[in-house]
Amino acid sequence: MEFITQLQTAFEANANADNQQQMQVYMRNLFHFHGIKAPLRKQLTKELVVAHKSFLQENIRDVVNKLYKLPQREYHYTAMELYQKFLNKKYNLEDGRFFTRMITTHSWWDSVDFLAKHVFGKYLLQFPEQKRKMLDYYSANDNMWLNRSAILYQLSYKNETDEVELFKQCTLHKDSEEFFIQKAIGWALREYGKVQPKAVLDFVKSVKLKELSEREAIRRLVRLG
Repeated sequence: MEFITQLQTAFEANANADNQQQMQVYMRNLFHFHGIKAPLRKQLTKELVVAHKSFLQENIRDVVNKLYKLPQREYHYTAMELYQKFLNKKYNLEDGRFFTRMITTHSWWDSVDFLAKHVFGKYLLQFPEQKRKMLDYYSANDNMWLNRSAILYQLSYKNETDEVELFKQCTLHKDSEEFFIQKAIGWALREYGKVQPKAVLDFVKSVKLKELSEREAIRRLVRLG
């Protein structure tokens, strides 16, 4: 694909060894990097998107699949952002399986959190009939990152948040020993607390959460208690 070839050429030409080392250490050496920071990466991508817009509109899933198979993390970021850009509010029903594979491939907080908030959450707004089936599957799964996604998918919902569902997901996973699950519970509750602080405080008082989850949930709300 010409788009991917040109993207690789651009990224390789802008690789930075110093940034590469720092990024890989920050990400616990789980991924390879070109060492391109987000602003430059997005600018390089934007220029190519303009030139290949029609092609991307028609072939976005294939492009995303191919980018996700490349080793450098910058391609994974770009794949997720392009997927969200071109398919937002225009998902197919089958995209549920597609982005579930993305969540469970090259999984770490940076990719999972983007996909949970900007893709999974938006997909469920478009296909609410899929909500129960997908959330039950994510919640009961042995994959921690699917669990985290079920907790975080409403991060952008604000006043449209399904409070019952949010509290249900937090309760289901409240005893987890996983750091990323405890952190997700705190983050999801803290975010909802921006619009419904009393509801969050009441929930935290009524449910025994892990110390990290509780601390993260109420650290901006304690003055309202």
